[in-house]
Amino acid sequence: MPVQPTYPGVYIEEVPSGVRTITGVATSIAAFVGRARRGPVDEAVTINGFADFERIYGGLWAESSLGFAVRDFFLNGGSQAIIVRVYLRDTAGGAPEPRSTLSIGAGPNSVPLIAASPGSWGSRLRATIDTNVGPGVAERLGVGAGDVFNLSVEDTGAGVTETFRNLTVKNSARRIDQVLAAESRLVRWNGTWPPDPLPVVAAGSDNTADNGADGLPLTSAAFLPDSAQTQKKGFYALEQTDLFNLLCIPPYTPTGDVDTALVTEAAAYCERRRAMLLLDPPSGWKSKDQAKTGIAAGVGTTSKNAALFFPRLIEPNPLRNNSLEEFVPCGAVAGVFARTDAQRGVWKAPAGLDATLAGVTQLSVPLTDGENGELNPLGINCLRARPAVGPVVWGARTLQGDDRLASEWKYVPVRRLALFIEESLYRGTQWVVFEPNDEPLWAQIRLNIGAFMQTLFRQGAFQGRSPREAYLVKCDRETTTQDDINRGVVNILVGFAPLKPAEFVIIKIQQLAGQVQA
Repeated sequence: MPVQPTYPGVYIEEVPSGVRTITGVATSIAAFVGRARRGPVDEAVTINGFADFERIYGGLWAESSLGFAVRDFFLNGGSQAIIVRVYLRDTAGGAPEPRSTLSIGAGPNSVPLIAASPGSWGSRLRATIDTNVGPGVAERLGVGAGDVFNLSVEDTGAGVTETFRNLTVKNSARRIDQVLAAESRLVRWNGTWPPDPLPVVAAGSDNTADNGADGLPLTSAAFLPDSAQTQKKGFYALEQTDLFNLLCIPPYTPTGDVDTALVTEAAAYCERRRAMLLLDPPSGWKSKDQAKTGIAAGVGTTSKNAALFFPRLIEPNPLRNNSLEEFVPCGAVAGVFARTDAQRGVWKAPAGLDATLAGVTQLSVPLTDGENGELNPLGINCLRARPAVGPVVWGARTLQGDDRLASEWKYVPVRRLALFIEESLYRGTQWVVFEPNDEPLWAQIRLNIGAFMQTLFRQGAFQGRSPREAYLVKCDRETTTQDDINRGVVNILVGFAPLKPAEFVIIKIQQLAGQVQA
């Protein structure tokens, strides 16, 4: 605020510099959507390691490929993932309630609890109540001396115990329904509030009353239920999260494939969210020829924000005595993306001898150079076993990478760099909204975006020997006319010269015979 001088003397006034630093967004947060043994349903939950996945979602499960994909992601260098559990309830007659229930006590005076999430895992819950409450606790909570108790809940399958002290079934700061909803991963209050009749709490314990249900095998309809987008359910639970960069949908059908209709929807959603969709090869692609036929028939999208990797991986299955089985590559490839981003930057192609696939014993379809040469021009990224390094990612094209399309978004690193810049500038220029639309604002925009692009240039993200050759930022009367100003619009032009991966290295050998040195 300008200083208003009222007395003779020296005044100090701080003048804003106009610098608003634009921070680059994360580039390798991977979202996984699928079926799990336990955990929240239709919620986007951020995890930072496979141990989090084991604790919240139950770890590897023979009925789902989700856990194996998440494991491969963290094994190959991933650091942060977002999990959405999709659950399909059996509505046929006589189907059990999907969540296990507990009833501590007998009759209408019992304390009713229910497992925090659907699944048969709840059948291993055991709850215990005791009334060993310290003196004065009831008075501080404003309830009677016999209305306060302690609750312990044990998951005997996972070996996890939760203890909640000084609970009550009456209105107070330690209401049992509110405390369990806020703090427990295992159980919730099962019933209305206030309870009627009021439970008579006594020390005791009880096992679960039923086994719960793990739900039916998923279909594409489970990912896209009615009003999914407006209610943020199923696949669209990702609307609950602020940012993700990579999307993986591991197979959920008995044949191990994802329906093309869901692929189409997922690719369109990734374009809206400025993310990349990593596609797995269909289970029927058992050879190079079947891959060529399959890509010609279509995989559900040809989006510039999607990339497909072939073949599938052969890995040990810990649930079956480490027998070698076939798994989809999306999780492992997402981990390679994350590792490459951390080591080199999003502008580096996540492929090559450094893009090794950890934990992979072999590939389901060994490919030769010639077969690779037939698939690469079609936009199929091959996974190859290279001497001395083992299985690696050996392709970096989007589904616009078919040579016949001549797309400017042919390469994965070019597309991902553009998405990174778009998302960073979108978030870093929100302050511009409602500012006076004239030259002082345009100068600030040029300054701040230019500083961001200069940082990327110095990190080696662009072509060119100088900033003039590498990028441009334009915001002036040429981009924003008087008509634009009258309509409240400010136009900013940002251009960059991307680095293209060296797909083909040609070494020319010439024999020198009899030449005379000058």
